[in-house]
Amino acid sequence: MVKDELDTLGISYSAIELGDVEINESLTPPLRDQFSAALKKLGLELMDDKKSILVEKIKTIIIETLHHSDEAIKINYSKYLSEELLYDYTYLANLFSETTGITIEYFIINHRIERVKELLIYDELSLTEISYKLNYSSVAHLSSQFKKVTGLTPTFFKLIKRKRNNVLENV
Repeated sequence: MVKDELDTLGISYSAIELGDVEINESLTPPLRDQFSAALKKLGLELMDDKKSILVEKIKTIIIETLHHSDEAIKINYSKYLSEELLYDYTYLANLFSETTGITIEYFIINHRIERVKELLIYDELSLTEISYKLNYSSVAHLSSQFKKVTGLTPTFFKLIKRKRNNVLENV
């Protein structure tokens, strides 16, 4: 979709990747506004501020590792983010907090819990397997963090989902 918009507007580019476009020319303000408006119609946003782009890259890396990997996640995010983005982690952490109002750690915890919810709903893995897959030190740690974030235990969350599905099946 982005490629089509670039072609339509006659904007020269050298690379398009998920969330990233390398434009070969400097855009005039009217052309930039046109491109931005076209992207908004597609539900996308033009970001040319280097700090905002870096924050989005941090989010993308975290989401990719948590939600789109079938392997057990055994990484140290501070080290991994620093290596991937070629910045000191302290700089990345401060920039992220300044831009989003939350810490990278809080962002990771919330996405880990969202992933736990998905896996509980799919009902294919035990809580122990989920704990291992998402690199929790123990099931107790997972359960404690889950309850802190959601207000529910994983078992109660699963029970609520099961009851809701039964009600929907009987309608």
